[in-house]
Amino acid sequence: MSPRTRKFSPSLPAPEAQSESFRANREARRKVLIEDYVELISDLLAASQEARQVDIAARLGVSQPTVAKMLSRLVADGFVVQKPYRGVFLTEAGKNLAEKARLRHRIVESFLRALGVSEDCVLVDAEGIEHYVSEETLATFQKALDGGLAEFMKRL
Repeated sequence: MSPRTRKFSPSLPAPEAQSESFRANREARRKVLIEDYVELISDLLAASQEARQVDIAARLGVSQPTVAKMLSRLVADGFVVQKPYRGVFLTEAGKNLAEKARLRHRIVESFLRALGVSEDCVLVDAEGIEHYVSEETLATFQKALDGGLAEFMKRL
């Protein structure tokens, strides 16, 4: 049987759809670290007006050389600037990316809370889901929240 006429199991998606989902997942994985770093830098700047490598390393649970390597990448990508003896600052592109990541994070957290997920799980799960969820799904999460999902779930 040729590949064009071969029948696929009903449990398997069409090859094009499946390859697209794998491609989207790979792309999300590439963006996870960038988004985590810029969001954390934004949070540190908002909290204390400075984002230092040592603070970034401590909050991400990684070594300072790991942070230094990633900061070099973020500088090259135009998301941050480093100022000697002053720390790390976001460019406009970095601020925009951080805000977009923060919004995604808030929607996912709110959606999980509305479902009744425990606060400990919300904090952990939202950190992962926010990077992989599509814009369509995020919009649907927001629509459900706006439509009273939390109140609906309380009645169950």
